[in-house]
Amino acid sequence: MHTVGSPARVGVSETRLPRARPGVIDRGPALRVRMTSGDLASADLDRVLSGANAAVIGDGSADNWEVFQFTTAELVAEGIWEISGRLRGQAGTDATMPEAWPVGSNVVILDAGVAQITHPASLRGLERDFLIGPAARPYDDDTYVHKALAFTGIGLRPLAPVHLTTRARAGGDLSVSWIRRTRIDGDSWLGEEVPLGEASERYRVRVMGGLTMLREAEVSAQGWVYTAQMQADDGVSGAFAIEVAQVSASFGPGPYARVGVA
Repeated sequence: MHTVGSPARVGVSETRLPRARPGVIDRGPALRVRMTSGDLASADLDRVLSGANAAVIGDGSADNWEVFQFTTAELVAEGIWEISGRLRGQAGTDATMPEAWPVGSNVVILDAGVAQITHPASLRGLERDFLIGPAARPYDDDTYVHKALAFTGIGLRPLAPVHLTTRARAGGDLSVSWIRRTRIDGDSWLGEEVPLGEASERYRVRVMGGLTMLREAEVSAQGWVYTAQMQADDGVSGAFAIEVAQVSASFGPGPYARVGVA
């Protein structure tokens, strides 16, 4: 049994939230949210960069959420807030951010009212039954809601690589390079490189011709060479794309970064 000691602050969006660039402040139109429980408050940028005003927006499913933060919350009507000054795609959710979150999306503030439930790694992907209701009442009370949910454990998912680039070399070879990210202890500026955060360093590289995968390779360094001979063997002609994902022994490949090659 998991008991939550305080209610979560939740709401529903009343405006669309278009996709935005991660890592910089999203200064697009305010996201209007009708809070069904709890209030919001603004925070200066220093506090936000230290973790304040974290929230998620999603469709209510187990895994489809984007983590974001915000500096400004303005009450515009009873229970209705406009959220602006957002940092988008936090905690690696930039790779799965949709083109837009539609009106009616769920918004949840990540504070003490939202606690992690116990979920052994052996049960990842397996459907479990949950009864949700007031702890003071028996499980067969009509107030309890039954949910059958399966979780993939996206907290274990590697982050998508960044700065994926290609460079033509003599003889027709194509050099591909990228920079990895980490989901563990990556906020310090004192180290030479962020911790690996995985049992070993592995990447999966795919060559894509439209929706067709022409080649797949696995490498242990932040680079790969697509030789002219490989290109000839794959029948590459015209534009194609290179995709790279970091691979975790416990999760598998994370989201793919992609770069087009003309």
